[in-house]
Amino acid sequence: MNDAVRMPPPLGPRHWPAWLGIGIAALLARVPWSLQRVLGRGFGRLLMRVFGSRRRVAAHNLALCFPELDADAQAALLRRSFEELGIGLFEFARAWWGSVEPMRGKVAVEGLEHLEAARAGGRGVIIISGHFVTLELAARLMCDHAPLAGMYRPHDGAAMEWAVLRGRLRYATAMFTREELRPALRHLKQGGLLWFAPDQDTRRGDSVFVPFFGRPAYSLTSTHQLARLSGAAVLGFAHVRHDDGSYTLRLTPAFEDFPSSDATADTARVMAAIETMIRAAPAQYLWIHRRFKRQPDQPDNALYR
Repeated sequence: MNDAVRMPPPLGPRHWPAWLGIGIAALLARVPWSLQRVLGRGFGRLLMRVFGSRRRVAAHNLALCFPELDADAQAALLRRSFEELGIGLFEFARAWWGSVEPMRGKVAVEGLEHLEAARAGGRGVIIISGHFVTLELAARLMCDHAPLAGMYRPHDGAAMEWAVLRGRLRYATAMFTREELRPALRHLKQGGLLWFAPDQDTRRGDSVFVPFFGRPAYSLTSTHQLARLSGAAVLGFAHVRHDDGSYTLRLTPAFEDFPSSDATADTARVMAAIETMIRAAPAQYLWIHRRFKRQPDQPDNALYR
């Protein structure tokens, strides 16, 4: 178990508001799944109205990524994306602090044979996905079939970090922060499975510009670096929530000839795989992130002004 969870929870007065929010979320995690989906759609529509800056970011991302859609179709996709986000927030709470028993009988898992083939001979496996609103619950459901560890960015608040990490370690074999490279590599070299999503623009880690929906996107080379240093195979992990509340989890065959000697080419392959996942379920992607905030020879956030 991670050192942060071995420590007692932070209980000082300055953490009380965070604990109140965590308590409310833990209670909402126990609401029946059918009701969570109804409440989530309504909550998502509320978020769309209240958080105007994020609504504008999402709308601009959709316009950049789906120029073939007319204005009405883009607006409909925007509304649906916020509804899916609202449901996703309930999914996060349920994954961390609730039960996934209602979902276990309504999940289809495909491609486990690709994972077994990649693990042949004790080889480690890197499992990549994107920042979908379904990612946390999908990871928990996949842990029923494969011993996943995860790589993540810690929460800024100490109480939230303690509670979320403890929740994740109910089902993940281990969790590594982005700074814990050596333990993550050791896990892979010992034949472990490591899940993470390398599809956001971040100032941490080595990044390059590669195509993403036909535009330059500043993208982490971490998949290439981890595979090169560990000898691990790389698989894609797609996950979709259907309208009836069921899920499909799909593992793709391992990337061939990966890693190569070219970090940029490998990163482009990773982003292309994630783009394919997004096109299969565009409303369930986290469009509120400024994915194109850095552009070659342009000031940061130029596309969002």
